[in-house]
Amino acid sequence: MHITKEANTSSRIEGTQTQMDEAVMEAAQLAPEKRDDWTEVRNYVQAINDAITELETVPLSNRLLKHTHEILMQGVRGEHKTPGEFRISQNWIGGSGLNDAAFVPPHQDLVLDLMSDLEQFWHNESINVPQLIRIALSHYQFETIHPFLDGNGRIGRLLITLYLVDKGLLRKPSLYLSDFFERNRNSYYDALTRVRESNDLIHWVKFFLSAVIETASKGQQTFQAILALRQEMDTLVLGMGRRAENAQLLLNRLYKRPSITVVDVSELLGISLTAATSLIKQLQSVGVLREITGYQRNRVYLFERYIALFGA
Repeated sequence: MHITKEANTSSRIEGTQTQMDEAVMEAAQLAPEKRDDWTEVRNYVQAINDAITELETVPLSNRLLKHTHEILMQGVRGEHKTPGEFRISQNWIGGSGLNDAAFVPPHQDLVLDLMSDLEQFWHNESINVPQLIRIALSHYQFETIHPFLDGNGRIGRLLITLYLVDKGLLRKPSLYLSDFFERNRNSYYDALTRVRESNDLIHWVKFFLSAVIETASKGQQTFQAILALRQEMDTLVLGMGRRAENAQLLLNRLYKRPSITVVDVSELLGISLTAATSLIKQLQSVGVLREITGYQRNRVYLFERYIALFGA
């Protein structure tokens, strides 16, 4: 769920409208007009998972970022903008073109050398700079180079987590800064701009470190809230008599993906549709699940209390 939260929030910074409850559902369960944004979020989830898996065997590299970008851009807006490849044409940030752009990144002929320098910076152990400051500088540099034609914001924010995992500061990908950046979006962009225009690295590094501190604190609070909810749910399930075992198995599934249908429950537990419906109704009656479609058929149920722990 942390990954889904990050994927949803980072994508929302770029303009998608998917909410957390929608992000945990399947495409077919959403209105058609919401599916494009949903696909962008799901691509991000896959991109994160694949990148973290790759880091188990290879170090952080431009090759890994390119592969991650290719996954991110599959079948969505921007898929025609050379997914998985650094740009070979000029791009810009803000405005409708180069003449009125808020910022014009380096010329395309410089991208390969600049990204090569950045990759060397990640792994140059002779540079005596703390890792958190090093990734703060790296995020700024990546966003300024803007090496892809599209998707730079999302890949740049994902780079933060990948770097921290690669350097052993995180054992698991559990620290994501996009929520802080979204809530402080103007300050985020302003801090990046101040480096470009005034060389004010100190302001950017302080802003970045404040994001790390607040995000780590909120993450700890979320973890404690999850533990409390699980304890409450375990106690509730124990009181369900002969259905307790199946209810616990269902809860374990809901912690991984907190949306479910009657067919899902039937297949998960190997029980009839009638028995699955009965179990869901009992969990509804005690406030664990809520039906969200209002349909008589093909209903979808959410574990809303769990989703709420991760915010909007």
